[in-house]
Amino acid sequence: MEERIEQQQQQNEQEIDLRVIFNILRKNLILIIIVTVVFGIGAYFYSSLFIQKQYSASAIIIVNNKANDKTTVNTTEINAAQDLVEVYSIIIKSDTVLMQVIEDLQLNMTYEQLNSKISVSAVNSTQVMKITMTHPNAEFAQKVVEKLVEVAPPIIADKVEAGSVKVISASSISNSGKPVSPNLRRNALIGALAGLVLVLLIIFLKEMLNNTFKTEDDILNTLNVPLIGIIPEVDGKEFNKS
Repeated sequence: MEERIEQQQQQNEQEIDLRVIFNILRKNLILIIIVTVVFGIGAYFYSSLFIQKQYSASAIIIVNNKANDKTTVNTTEINAAQDLVEVYSIIIKSDTVLMQVIEDLQLNMTYEQLNSKISVSAVNSTQVMKITMTHPNAEFAQKVVEKLVEVAPPIIADKVEAGSVKVISASSISNSGKPVSPNLRRNALIGALAGLVLVLLIIFLKEMLNNTFKTEDDILNTLNVPLIGIIPEVDGKEFNKS
């Protein structure tokens, strides 16, 4: 019997706590909406105006396990070619290849700068590789990738005698020529969520620091003493009329 009473009391306390939280949110709903929207719009315009747009260009190549592509290819050779993808990626991003690209195009870039803008990855864990460059200038990125797929295969063939590389798709600007970064929608959403978290944190922190009694239930729950009486709140204008 006592356990049931305790469970009922705990349930009532939980209902009161949820009701208090709901009332706090309802009381500050307009503020919450305004701050969330302002932060979202602010993040959108900040990303649009102050973050430099980035474009990407890419080319697709295929890795062959054997230098002679006329030989019939079996599953074992395909698996071996997939293993070579990582090796080829390292070679493509090596100073041997990139410095040749810098020299041929007479780029005003260091090896480290160019390396940071180039990415090489396998397509769906296959022997197909995608070479991508990201840069504020879309045409420049396309030009560099084009030179890269021209310079890399002979160097790879020289360094890795057991394999070869062929271009499947020439260098082209990705995303239909639109910037790949910044992502305005994502940044706006992140800004809105940040604003929501911030305003909720401030609201609940303010409520926690406010130790005044607001309702009769606050007095009963905190002091655990019965109420003798309640002084009603009287409007000043009505009081003067009376």
